[in-house]
Amino acid sequence: MDRPQPLTEALFYILLVARRPVHGYGITQEVAELTGGRVNLGPGTLYGAISSLLDKGWIALYSAEEGSRKKKEYVITPAGRAVFAGEMARLRELVENGNLMEDRA
Repeated sequence: MDRPQPLTEALFYILLVARRPVHGYGITQEVAELTGGRVNLGPGTLYGAISSLLDKGWIALYSAEEGSRKKKEYVITPAGRAVFAGEMARLRELVENGNLMEDRA
């Protein structure tokens, strides 16, 4: 079985924020707030990532305002939750191993 590739920061944060229905602008705002402004998702990055996540089935369209391209809300799917959980486990392992090696130094 192939090992999943690590998530980019953009994908990680979109999956994190989409645990409840959220629109694109809300994703951008919440990610900026969570990261103290370190991660700013520009429109190209955001909507490219959303398109990729939709194609992979990791998020789904939750609702869309009739006749508007802008009023779409997205939510994480069970497949997206599984991918996110795997990434969290991978990141925990990295931190634990880093701490272990720091303690040995």
